[in-house]
Amino acid sequence: MDVSAQLASVFTAAAPRPELAGHLNVFEPLIGSWSLVVQNFGEDGTVQTTDAEWHFGWALDGRALADVWISPARASRSGGTDGEWGLSLRFYDPELGAFRSTWLGPGRGWVIPFIGRRTEDGFALEGDKNGVRLRWIFSDLTAESFSWRAEETEPGTDEPFVRQRFQPRRTSWQTGGHRPPH
Repeated sequence: MDVSAQLASVFTAAAPRPELAGHLNVFEPLIGSWSLVVQNFGEDGTVQTTDAEWHFGWALDGRALADVWISPARASRSGGTDGEWGLSLRFYDPELGAFRSTWLGPGRGWVIPFIGRRTEDGFALEGDKNGVRLRWIFSDLTAESFSWRAEETEPGTDEPFVRQRFQPRRTSWQTGGHRPPH
């Protein structure tokens, strides 16, 4: 077995651990792969649109959810187009009564820790980057779709600015193309 396959085999998990399933089940609708239309909003009102892909799966002996975000999507890259590959790792912290999540964006050198909590229709992650309050919101989670947006609130203001929105479309299920039970 090559090193990459070895790492994948010890990193990934088939399901959440049974004792954590009640806490981690909020992530269940995300498991699998998604193609995205990404809208980046400038403060001057401009909107830049690109594509991306997002892959979610259970990790670390079923104690966590990992995801890899790639933009632009690999299929649309040509001529040496660069982009961002990022990784988030999320797990439930019983002492905190919430999720810990860390975004790693090596292309920009970003490491952003978040605290996540369930919402009425999904979950929200809250963090801080250089004094800017960040809120990443997963909403309308179903087995078929979800909504995602990134809000930023500058110091001294209370009004969040929507920096980014994703329009996801499921491309595959982790379980070999079979839909998970509803």
